[in-house]
Amino acid sequence: MWDQINENLKITLFTLYDHAFTLGEVLLVPIVLVGGWFITNKFAHLATFRLRKTGASADTIHLFKRIFYILAMAVLIITTLDFLNVPLTAFAFLSGAVAIGFGFGAQNIINNFISGWILMWERPIRIGDFLEVAEARGRVEAINTRSTRIRRVDGVHMLIPNSKLLENTVVNWTLIDYLTRTSVRVGVAYGSDCRKVAALIKAATEAQEAILTEPEPVVIFDDFGDNALTFEVFFWVNATVERDLRLIRSDLRFAINDTFNENEIVVAFPQRDVHVDGKLSLVSSETNN
Repeated sequence: MWDQINENLKITLFTLYDHAFTLGEVLLVPIVLVGGWFITNKFAHLATFRLRKTGASADTIHLFKRIFYILAMAVLIITTLDFLNVPLTAFAFLSGAVAIGFGFGAQNIINNFISGWILMWERPIRIGDFLEVAEARGRVEAINTRSTRIRRVDGVHMLIPNSKLLENTVVNWTLIDYLTRTSVRVGVAYGSDCRKVAALIKAATEAQEAILTEPEPVVIFDDFGDNALTFEVFFWVNATVERDLRLIRSDLRFAINDTFNENEIVVAFPQRDVHVDGKLSLVSSETNN
């Protein structure tokens, strides 16, 4: 029985570049590929687990997995060809022709592929960064071979080609640190004590835990407006997304409003003086009846 199986495995199926491929060699290919891929995945998961234990960043782990899989795939293909006793020179002409055709027909794909490796290697954009691209804002979830996946602030996922992130202007809010400067404007009624207003705004700002004391908040008497004396306070915070900034500004506005009410400072509102030329008479509806 075993002799019959060995004889069947030695049956020649086809010949390529003067090399005869037997049934056994053809059946060996999927076994080697599946087994090699299984071992590769096991090693990749083990190495990723070890990197996470050492505190490596998500983008460093992502870059390691990409390089590991490419190297493992190259070794797996070479090993498979070696099992089949196929010389690599047999594919020299074919691979050259395929490379030329692929280069002309897939320029954008190659551009995005190389751009993806540049993003992962230079790390101008990392997984977890908060980006502002054109009119969209969101957090980076994955840097893939062709595109980068971003989850916008409204929860929608957006795929951006990697080349666009290198060729266009991108605002990275968290590239170096989370420091962000923002401001709040408020207008008070004419006749208010301006120095007292500035002191109250600064005190309310410094009382907020989310606002940094260094650099120190700065209150500016900005303008004599049409309907108000305008003040603006500039301050620094550690914010990772725009939502954090809006919440911090909202809390500060609540605090300023409360301290103004306690000190009888009136927040200004638009007013208009109407001048009427001639006489104005009021007619009561009861008189007409």
